Amino acid sequence: MSLLLGDGRCLGDHKKSRIQSQRQYGGTAVIPLPSQEEGSLSESQRRFRFPHTLTLLTAFILFAAALSYIIPSGQYDRRDDPVTGRSVVIPGTYHEVEPNPVGFFDAIVAIPRGMLAAGDVVFLVFLIGGAFSVFDATGALRRGIAWLVQRLDGREILAIPVVTLAFATGGIVQNLQEEIIALVPALLLFTGRLGYTPMTAVLVSAGAAFVGSAFSPINPFQVGIAQKVSDVPLLSGSGFRLIFLALALGLWIWWIMRYAARTRSEPQVTISLEFEDPPSRRDGALFAIVGATFGMVVFGLLRLGWGFDQLSALFFIMGVIVGIVGRLGVTGTAEAYVEGFRAMAFAALLIGFARSIYVVLDEGVIIDTIVRGLFIPLEHLPLALSALGMSVAQAVLHVPVPSVSGQAVLTLPVLIPLSDLLGLSRQVTILAYQFGAGLCDLVTPTNGALMAILAASSVSFGEWFRFVFPRYLMLMALGGLAITLAIAIGYS
Repeated sequence: MSLLLGDGRCLGDHKKSRIQSQRQYGGTAVIPLPSQEEGSLSESQRRFRFPHTLTLLTAFILFAAALSYIIPSGQYDRRDDPVTGRSVVIPGTYHEVEPNPVGFFDAIVAIPRGMLAAGDVVFLVFLIGGAFSVFDATGALRRGIAWLVQRLDGREILAIPVVTLAFATGGIVQNLQEEIIALVPALLLFTGRLGYTPMTAVLVSAGAAFVGSAFSPINPFQVGIAQKVSDVPLLSGSGFRLIFLALALGLWIWWIMRYAARTRSEPQVTISLEFEDPPSRRDGALFAIVGATFGMVVFGLLRLGWGFDQLSALFFIMGVIVGIVGRLGVTGTAEAYVEGFRAMAFAALLIGFARSIYVVLDEGVIIDTIVRGLFIPLEHLPLALSALGMSVAQAVLHVPVPSVSGQAVLTLPVLIPLSDLLGLSRQVTILAYQFGAGLCDLVTPTNGALMAILAASSVSFGEWFRFVFPRYLMLMALGGLAITLAIAIGYS
């Protein structure tokens, strides 16, 4: 494969010459396109820059340690719930416990402990990354993308809604997050060849998946667990949720298409597609293997109760089969895996750093105190304001507790008795949790998957936050409208 630069120079085959670029992952070279928005930033915006991702996460870890000296330590009693298979809090059992402030050194020790706590996710990222590095090494991915780009000639904007809906479906069905990291190289190559920026690639993938998850009527890791904990029939109220899911995705696609059209430019690299061989039957078989793998992922999560360990094993098997079918040989497959592991290292580290924040708060025994402080005051508010306050409080809590499933079993056993006391529908309480916790994934730097995707795409958190935060507020307003309407119509 060769790339013709704007001045006529040629870059050789990617196996012989490696482009030292921030956008090179998994052996695929992707040339960055300039963002037209950079020139439109004000002087104050150019002066202020978000710190580096590791700096930001380390600061959050130290801030969490400082909170352990300020916030009183306390706990709810817990019980094992046979329905969800998780430990849930017992409402009305909060009690103060012996303070356990976390010192500076212990906060730093929490970093490797966070890596260990996130081990299943970290290894999933490594093994997915390795598997897709093998897939890329076969050349099928590049040929498939070149073929697709040729078919979209003159209709490039149509790629936005199609790709967005594909990733949104992943969020709706299985809370797609970490799995996106390994797809970043292909997304960057695809959007780059269409003239779109790396930011667009993140918006159509991670952004779409997070929005789909937050408004989903069937996501087993959000609404599914929430309905189980709340003793509400599974899939109940799906029609109402589908209406607002369609509205949210419609808005998200519209925002992306406007951004993509505004920032699209002719690539700084002139890429000749004619030299690309068309996809072969072997390439078709390789894509079928990848598609079957994702089908098995959905089946395993929804029907077999799989976790991250089973997914890691499945993707490792996929990589091996792809290497054999793609005629890489044993050594070639192993080398491609190593390249993928190397490319995913920083992304995996970010997930561990993000988990360390929760480790510090848990060690300081202040998580339950934060929950109680956020939700108990809501019982004194009018019904509608109480429900909206629950959504805002869930968003605030999601910063230190970035696991949506963990947040469900932590908060809903406290909120359901409160909502029953207030005469608030349990479905409305679940909606408040969904919108508050789920949408916060778009903007919180403690979401390890988001930070890893941004890092793999070489999109700064500051750039992402400036664009997404106003849209996040509008989506929260849409969620608030859904909550208010649900109360008005007696949604249950």
